[in-house]
Amino acid sequence: MLSLQLPGIREVALLGAHCDDLAIGAGGSLLTLCAGRPDLTVHALVLSGAGTGREDEERAALADFCAPARVELTVLGLPDGRMPAHWLEVKEAVAALRDRLSADLVLAPHRGDRHQDHRLLAEVAPQVFRDQLVLGYEILKWDGDLSQPSVYQPLTEETARRKAELLAKHYPSQHGKDWYDEDAFLALARLRGVQQHTRYAEAFHVEKLALTLGRG
Repeated sequence: MLSLQLPGIREVALLGAHCDDLAIGAGGSLLTLCAGRPDLTVHALVLSGAGTGREDEERAALADFCAPARVELTVLGLPDGRMPAHWLEVKEAVAALRDRLSADLVLAPHRGDRHQDHRLLAEVAPQVFRDQLVLGYEILKWDGDLSQPSVYQPLTEETARRKAELLAKHYPSQHGKDWYDEDAFLALARLRGVQQHTRYAEAFHVEKLALTLGRG
């Protein structure tokens, strides 16, 4: 399988509708990307959960997932499950994030996600970040909306298990959900690893990718 590298990543934009979306969808990739990169800055925008225990969970989680990189997190208070009715606020928040950084990489939900909040953010992300690589992460849940991704990030077994451990540690509010457990997270990572010829992996969707095939 062809492997492409992204050298020189200095700033990353993370977009999530809810606290824990980023960790579920891209936690292993964040652990891999941020390891040993204290010069990296991660700018995260989460649309719901402001002023609640969920925000506290998210701040502690991203500090671990992104260590030793610097994390700047903004959590808004939009209503869970009703974000399409707040389209303008969502787009303005994403645009405000774009305007205060020079993102080399953007991680956001993907358009095929059946949750209306995720899907809205997936539609807005490439509209706002037009000159960046936007990778759409997948969120394991009961909706049954997993589809065939096109981009894979290999994970070591240590990283895959570390992701599952941090998800359990930092999001106790989610422990009552029957799909939220280590077995489920490792199962999806194992499946994506099979498709990528590694033990474990995370997978992403990409809508547009610009190539530079010239000799420079």
